[in-house]
Amino acid sequence: MSQGRRTPLHERHVRLGGQMVPFAGWDMPVQYKGRGLVSEHLATREFCGLFDVSHMGEIFVTGDDAMAEVQRLVSNDVSKLAIGDACYALLCHPDGGTVDDLYVYRLGDDEFMLVVNAANIEKDFAHLRAHAHQPQRIQDRSDDYAQLALQGPLASQILQSVAPGPAIGLPRNYIHPHGFAGQQILVATTGYTGEAGFEIYCAPSLVAQLWDALLAADERLSPVGLGARDTLRLEMGYALYGHELRDDINGYEARVSWAIKLDSAPFVGSEALAQIKANKSKRRLAGLEMLDRGIPRADYPIVIDGEQVGFITSGTQSPNLKRPIAIALVDRAFAKIGTELSVDIRGRMRQAKVVKYPFYVKAD
Repeated sequence: MSQGRRTPLHERHVRLGGQMVPFAGWDMPVQYKGRGLVSEHLATREFCGLFDVSHMGEIFVTGDDAMAEVQRLVSNDVSKLAIGDACYALLCHPDGGTVDDLYVYRLGDDEFMLVVNAANIEKDFAHLRAHAHQPQRIQDRSDDYAQLALQGPLASQILQSVAPGPAIGLPRNYIHPHGFAGQQILVATTGYTGEAGFEIYCAPSLVAQLWDALLAADERLSPVGLGARDTLRLEMGYALYGHELRDDINGYEARVSWAIKLDSAPFVGSEALAQIKANKSKRRLAGLEMLDRGIPRADYPIVIDGEQVGFITSGTQSPNLKRPIAIALVDRAFAKIGTELSVDIRGRMRQAKVVKYPFYVKAD
């Protein structure tokens, strides 16, 4: 039996048939009995999915000159954020490697919420305070928040019926307060699936009531576990920390250069990243589509002419495309679209081809 921290929705997951597994020190549902990964994935793409992501971390930077503090700590240009805006960014080591990827939300004139990966909360908090000019202004408030993700074509309709407010109808990367059950919740137009939708932050004491209300609002809304969350993000080519981004994989290698604003430097790692950009990184992420049978998995070697030229960072059988796909970190020379290479799948060489990603593009 898995032993770990439990989100406030643990009993709800068990009641719904959630298959609980250890993840980043938490007990989390990987899928739900009677549904399963593929069904949950397709339901999110066609209708709507509801995810418990309360294990994620919320770190606040507040006080006078909070913006300047955040600007020195993350790779994106937060000076362009108005109140209610959000952006994706990286936390970087001085050598340019990636501490974590995160979302930055500007909640007030001098209040920023940094949402970080569950496995990295303590690491990120220590990194931020170590590099901050005024570390006392940085607070880990992860225990004060639960988080839900409502993702899919019906997300706006469902949220409108449960907790209407100004975020509904906005494009990606905004956050606004809504009301629910007499309390304030924060609704962001962000997500990790490639679908329209919301990430909702609320008090842990309120999240079970909100979860129940959302599920009751439309019978087509499906609870979704970690398994489908991963296949949904992989079809979009989104990075997962520990796979496409790591301490030893920088943002240029990971193809998230759009989140690195050297003109807003200096920030931690900016000098090293400037050198990496000038010299061009030797490695680069590439999307792969299998030509032979076999599902590529993380760390499988990539081989050309008997020499290893990279490795798989993530791979799966795509529920929408119905074929195996993967992301690999390869020598830059072999990242060109159309390049054919071999994946060593448990000692057997299987052919693959470099393709453009996102792998899944929604039909108009």
